Amino acid sequence: MREPLKHPEPSAEHGPATVAIRIPALPEWVGVARLATAGIASRSGFSIEDIEDLKLAVAEACNCCIQNPGRGDVNIECVLDDRRITITVTRAGAGPARTSEPAPTGEFSAAGGLGVFLIRSLMDDVTYVSDKISGTRLTLTKVVGT
Repeated sequence: MREPLKHPEPSAEHGPATVAIRIPALPEWVGVARLATAGIASRSGFSIEDIEDLKLAVAEACNCCIQNPGRGDVNIECVLDDRRITITVTRAGAGPARTSEPAPTGEFSAAGGLGVFLIRSLMDDVTYVSDKISGTRLTLTKVVGT
């Protein structure tokens, strides 16, 4: 059985580890983000169940960025310290809208849809911001052992 990597306490010289990846804003690339997240989380003592939760949450965050109006690639940044992982998934906005669209309605519209609802149920802390001009940003935090 593989043992999790033991990290020294963060210091001014060796702060939290940061890994950033960029994927095309296409659904077929979401699996790459899932696999990268699993590899990063496995180095910090997360349980198999927590790693599966992280993979699902990152996939949903990437899908949210892909489905919302935007331009360019999806950027994923993972910051890993000794007790938590914070993953930020972003995509730039499309700029000012040329036409107005009706506001979404329904049970999950205010929270960003069913995907964001699922992410919130899997993570310890989630922030979600999306608009056509600035883009979409989801920040997910999971603490080891929760």
